Amino acid sequence: MAMLEIKGLNAWYGASHILHGVSLRVDKGEIVALVGRNGAGKTTTIRSVMGLMPRAAGEVRFDGTSLLPLPAHARFGRGLAYVPEERRIVPGLTVRENLQLGLVASRAGIDEKQAIDEIAESFPRLKERLDQQGTTMSGGEQQMLAIARAMIARPKMILLDEPSEGIMPVLVEEMGVLFRRLRDSGVTLLLVEQNVEWALKLADRAVIIDQGEVVHESSAAALLADKDIQERYCAV
Repeated sequence: MAMLEIKGLNAWYGASHILHGVSLRVDKGEIVALVGRNGAGKTTTIRSVMGLMPRAAGEVRFDGTSLLPLPAHARFGRGLAYVPEERRIVPGLTVRENLQLGLVASRAGIDEKQAIDEIAESFPRLKERLDQQGTTMSGGEQQMLAIARAMIARPKMILLDEPSEGIMPVLVEEMGVLFRRLRDSGVTLLLVEQNVEWALKLADRAVIIDQGEVVHESSAAALLADKDIQERYCAV
């Protein structure tokens, strides 16, 4: 069953036409890696899905509902969460307060204490720092906080933009364990990632985007084994 269906998606920044008829699907309870070179259109794709592009056209359906008419906050309220590359940890707020923002934005009526307790168990590094200002933590810990803030409202699907960027290897591996656990619990993930090998080892399926168009789709394992296609479309 498709959780996310994209058909003929076009997107623009001003006069610049970035996406040219992108079509892909993400089924419920799977991890899909969206890979390709810098500037290929990966981030624009998930920003379009989240409603953050100034202009987009085509068809985007999430859990059976058309998203393009909806503003970003309404998409989040329907169970679609987004972790941007820049993390956007709010300065001056503690880890706990940043997590509370995720609950406020969702308007899901989830019990705050229970939700924070659950998140703290999933993120032991954050559990020790609930009363510390979020922006004083390491880059990897801030990335964990951004993911936790997206998770706290119990979304159906999470869009992740370059989660391993600038993160020490031990935290990247912890992140991979977390993403698999989320997948196994029924959460669907669409992962934009420059660390292609890590993403392909983690994902169920892979989609390559190049110059704003989908050029390849296969199982992640098949793409991991196909070094020629990786070299053609993913090499920096």
